[in-house]
Amino acid sequence: MTKSRKDNFIGSLILALTALIWGSSFVAQTTGAEHVGPFTFIAMRSLLGAAFLLPVIAVMQTVKRVKSPEQKQKMTKENKKYLLIGGSVCGVVLCVASCLQQLGIDRGTQPGMAAFITALYILLVPIFSVVIGKKIRPVIWGCVAVSVVALYLLCVKQGNHIQSSDLFVLACAVCYAIHILVIDKVSPKVDGVMLSAVQFLVAGILAGLVMLLTEEVSAESLRLAAPSIAYSGIMSSGVAYTLQIIGQQKTEPTLATMIMSLESVFGVLTAMVVLSQVPTPRETAGCILMFLAIIVAQLPEKKGKNFTANQRKAKQRN
Repeated sequence: MTKSRKDNFIGSLILALTALIWGSSFVAQTTGAEHVGPFTFIAMRSLLGAAFLLPVIAVMQTVKRVKSPEQKQKMTKENKKYLLIGGSVCGVVLCVASCLQQLGIDRGTQPGMAAFITALYILLVPIFSVVIGKKIRPVIWGCVAVSVVALYLLCVKQGNHIQSSDLFVLACAVCYAIHILVIDKVSPKVDGVMLSAVQFLVAGILAGLVMLLTEEVSAESLRLAAPSIAYSGIMSSGVAYTLQIIGQQKTEPTLATMIMSLESVFGVLTAMVVLSQVPTPRETAGCILMFLAIIVAQLPEKKGKNFTANQRKAKQRN
């Protein structure tokens, strides 16, 4: 069923708010890095996100029972096993990606630049899909070429050297692309919010173990970092994820993805407002090129003979 204009408008506003929360979270990560180590921040943020989603799950289950009282909502043993295994795999990949991103920010990558470099995952996903046998549109290769130029402008400083912190964030983008492919494999068979709660819990536990082995944590440092951890954990992980689910239910998929790409733009804008970090002309050019590559990569193909298999399936469902 085609989304109505009203639904698309409401969904677009919700997804724009989601992108704003995610983009501004890069600033929270930067301020939090001033007080606690990267593994401490990710551990606390992830565990808080998992805890926040528990009441969300309870409310959603209650709503389902009210709407369909005749249907039993209990999960089978097989579903629970799949949720735990799939959620654990997602959690491991998410933990690696999140820690790499936080390590990059901790070592000097500005939040706005981190947002744009991380957004490279949108271009990497279709490329990695080739490995598992999916076809890639020719336009994607053009977008990849543009993104390489954008990364050069963003990451290569005067003297033709790359900051090690930028490499951490670039590796994070690779891991996020893998994470999306794993989510794409697991999510159709389980509840999305439950899956998110499990992966946040696993990511938090793993980061917590590394934290205990490598970082010193004090009550004072946690107190100073608490606002940043709370924003990233509750708003970015909990609220924004829930808003994403609601927004995508009301919005056409292509439009939804393009709106959520604004996360990188909001990352730069909030860094300018909150931290007074103004990008250089070179970095601005890199941001513009990266954003254009991301948007073009998500534009749908023209209807006709070039329908992809997924588009045909979607049309049949509608």
